[in-house]
Amino acid sequence: MADETDEVLEAVGPRLRVLRKHRGLTLAELSAATGISESTLSRLESGGRRPTLELLLPLARVHGVPLDDLVGAPRTGDPRIHLEPIHRHGMTFLPLTRRAGGVQAFKMLIPSRPEPAEPTPQTHGGYEWVYVLNGRLRLVVGDRDLVLPPGEAAEFDTALPHWLGSADGRVVETLVLFGPQGERAHVRR
Repeated sequence: MADETDEVLEAVGPRLRVLRKHRGLTLAELSAATGISESTLSRLESGGRRPTLELLLPLARVHGVPLDDLVGAPRTGDPRIHLEPIHRHGMTFLPLTRRAGGVQAFKMLIPSRPEPAEPTPQTHGGYEWVYVLNGRLRLVVGDRDLVLPPGEAAEFDTALPHWLGSADGRVVETLVLFGPQGERAHVRR
């Protein structure tokens, strides 16, 4: 068992170096982001220092990876994701991301209704990107009233009064990326 633990801990340093270089960070930049000294980071990466939980937690946070990924822990148990739906404003949101902060992804389901709902625009901080999977989405943003069919996307500042609903009373399924104020979704071609 001790040999297995040593093997796992010895693999952490090279994994940390790869993550740092992949993100294009210097030791000084990583030190500033984590509060861990450059010399400690260098010794961790070279294997001269044994990783501890106190050192790995801020590194996992800055790199945006689960702690299990830093130590190369094998995946265990049931691989299925058990999503807990959120019900708001008559819609169902299935969270597709589980880390706090940054851009969040959701599958949004707008249920069918006998007649399309009347818009009740709301505002809040952030930026939203919506992609229509199925149905026809009615999107009201400011003074614009749009209908998006499957395959279309829109993005907008949520400080503007906005509302999303079904254009024809039928079910609508969308993917939504929501980010803090000033964060926008970028798609590269």
